[in-house]
Amino acid sequence: MSDKEAIDHLVVHYKELKEEIHKVIIGQDEVVDQVLISIFSRAHCLLVGVPGLAKTLLVNTIAETLGLSFNRIQFTPDLMPSDIVGSEILDETKNFKFIKGPLFANVLLADEINRTPPKTQSALLEAMQERRVTAAGTTYTLPAPFFVLATQNPIEQEGTYPLPEAQLDRFMFNIWVDYPSYVEELAIVKATTADTKINLRKVLTGEEIINYQELIRRIPVADNVLEYAVKLVGKTRVNNPGVPQITKDFITWGAGPRASQYLVVGAKCHAALQGKYSPDIEDVKAVAKAILRHRLVRNYRAEAEGYSMDRIIDELL
Repeated sequence: MSDKEAIDHLVVHYKELKEEIHKVIIGQDEVVDQVLISIFSRAHCLLVGVPGLAKTLLVNTIAETLGLSFNRIQFTPDLMPSDIVGSEILDETKNFKFIKGPLFANVLLADEINRTPPKTQSALLEAMQERRVTAAGTTYTLPAPFFVLATQNPIEQEGTYPLPEAQLDRFMFNIWVDYPSYVEELAIVKATTADTKINLRKVLTGEEIINYQELIRRIPVADNVLEYAVKLVGKTRVNNPGVPQITKDFITWGAGPRASQYLVVGAKCHAALQGKYSPDIEDVKAVAKAILRHRLVRNYRAEAEGYSMDRIIDELL
């Protein structure tokens, strides 16, 4: 099968996936799109939203429609690295045996990731970047495909540990989950207060997802699109010559090279899901906000003048 035919197949599967997901998840179209883009881009994403917006249900539903193993870890202040990675125990033959933790799944939901101390947060770093973990001097490879979908509550900051920049940078997307509209909320209440059971169909296998991930990487990109992505990231760095005034006024820290990489991979995936065989500048713009919003650091003046991160990125675009 040629790459063009494979992209056509991906579009069909993508539409089927969305149909299945929307049997359970009402609305949140952009959120579903961005989570699927991160999965097909072989990346991780962070879902930020107040409690009760079905973030956990969304991740669970996506794992089910993709036919992948799914584990949820509720991050708490007393969670230890061994609680997620696993630990060695002495078995009946008096030999040490490694018991795998919940990290060993295709889809890992890290619920309220900012509620756990940095020591446990950093245990995820190797897993997210290298897709393997080390315990008691032995390295274990995680199952493929592997995704970390983390959630964070933006309101309650008491008793939380803000994610360090290194950890935030590992997430391709920072996805803002907003309140549903009146019509959507009406449909949600109607569906969830009745005795209806929804059976979800598995649309893709793990092997097919890996094939699509490899396909996305093979998609060709025009030089002008690459240049646009790199220049856009360069515009966020205060010390770069010729940066826009908004950067000088409101940003203290810009995005690193990983942002440029994710902009290009995200644009490729966005284009493929729309049935295009190569991305253009519009595809870069479509994924820019979710990729940049957690990589820029606003200064005090931006906060004082009410300049949100999305507003700054809009002006940079």
